[in-house]
Amino acid sequence: METFITSKGSRVIRILSGRSNCYIVKSGSVNLLVDTGDGSAYNKLIKGLTSLNCFTVDYIVLTHSHFDHCANTSQLAKRYGCKIILSKNESRMVSAGITPIPKGTLFATKILSSLGRKYENSFASYPPFTPDIEVEECLDLSIQGINIKIIHTPGHSAGSLSILVDKEIAMVGDTMFGIFPGSILPPFADDLQLLYKSWKKLLDSGCSSFLPGHGKKIDRKLLNSQIKKQNYVKN
Repeated sequence: METFITSKGSRVIRILSGRSNCYIVKSGSVNLLVDTGDGSAYNKLIKGLTSLNCFTVDYIVLTHSHFDHCANTSQLAKRYGCKIILSKNESRMVSAGITPIPKGTLFATKILSSLGRKYENSFASYPPFTPDIEVEECLDLSIQGINIKIIHTPGHSAGSLSILVDKEIAMVGDTMFGIFPGSILPPFADDLQLLYKSWKKLLDSGCSSFLPGHGKKIDRKLLNSQIKKQNYVKN
C-alpha cells in the first residue's frame, strides 16, 4: 500500500489498486474511505482495512457512481454503519443501481462505449443504496484537525467529485487518468469541455499531488502541461 502524507501529517493510503484505486484518509480515530471498487474487490478491501487497523469507517466518499468505483458501497455501509457522500447529480442513479457507461474520448473507446451501453445492465449494475449527504458544488468536511474539502469536478460524469486533503493532495476519481505516459485524459468522459474546466479548477486548488481512480499519482507539472498543450480551458 502506498502512503501519501501532507505537511500537516494527514495520511492518504491507497488501500486498493489494480482495476480501480481506493484510498483511506486517516486522521486520529476518523477513517474516510474514497471509492469502494467493483464487486470482485470486496474481500481484498476488507483485508486491507483490517491490516491498517481500520475497524471502523466513518465516511464513504464516492468520486462518482460508475460500477467499478461504487459496487461495494451498500455492503460496506451496512458493515460499518458509515455515512455515504455522493454528488446530488448521481443520487438517482445509485438508487436504481446502475449508472450509464460514459462516452469514449478516443476512436477505440467510442466504439467500446457504444457496445457497452447495449449490454450495461448485465455488467455495470451494482447493489443500490441511498447517499446520506449529497454534494452540489462544494462540501467542507473538516474533521478532527484534518482539512477535507469535496468539490464538484464534472466531465467524466455529471456528478464527479474530487476530495482535497489539507489543500495538498486531491483524490480525483476518473477526472484524470494516471495510466498513459504523458497524458491524463481519461478514455471515457461524458463532457470534455466540462472535464477540461475541472482540470483548471483542480490546478487552481493549490494541490501538488493528484491521485486518480486508475493508475499512478499525477503531479502539478504534468497537469499544467496538459492544460497548456491542448489549450483546453477557454476563458
